[in-house]
Amino acid sequence: MTLQVGDSAPDYSLKNSNSSEGENVLSLSNSIDKNGCVVVFECNHCPYVVASVDRINAMSEYCKDREIGFVGINSNDPVNYPADDFENMVKRAQKGMPYPYLHDPTQATATAWGAERTPEFFFLDSKGIVVYHGRMDDSPRDPSQATTSELKDAIDAVISGVSPSVASTESIGCSVKWK
Repeated sequence: MTLQVGDSAPDYSLKNSNSSEGENVLSLSNSIDKNGCVVVFECNHCPYVVASVDRINAMSEYCKDREIGFVGINSNDPVNYPADDFENMVKRAQKGMPYPYLHDPTQATATAWGAERTPEFFFLDSKGIVVYHGRMDDSPRDPSQATTSELKDAIDAVISGVSPSVASTESIGCSVKWK
């Protein structure tokens, strides 16, 4: 079952494919910054993620500027989807990814969090409580068609000391590729 707003996010300890961002292995507790953390379940091959890469990168910088941690987690089955194996995660990260990109090869983290799609965003407060869950905006495949900005709106609300007016949306993307 997917984590809901108000739930405590379960910890993880996952290998980081992006050596220029963070330690070799990261946990949730060392991913959370002063004002919280955004965790995005993503992958290398999903057309929704591919079309959103620039916006995801920009969102990670937006978070960094506001003392909010940001990590990507790839939980797709690397055997049936070799584009999502650790080696290909490293290659993607080397192209300029500005945040840690964690590998969940057992899919235990995706299962514990109830991740269903790529991309799927969880915004946590500084205590690891889910304050927003869902999509970044309403058009992951075509940024020029986006008419909403739910994730950014949630971040801005929390930074301003209020609860997000929209705390949950349906993610738009590919399904997590389960073993």
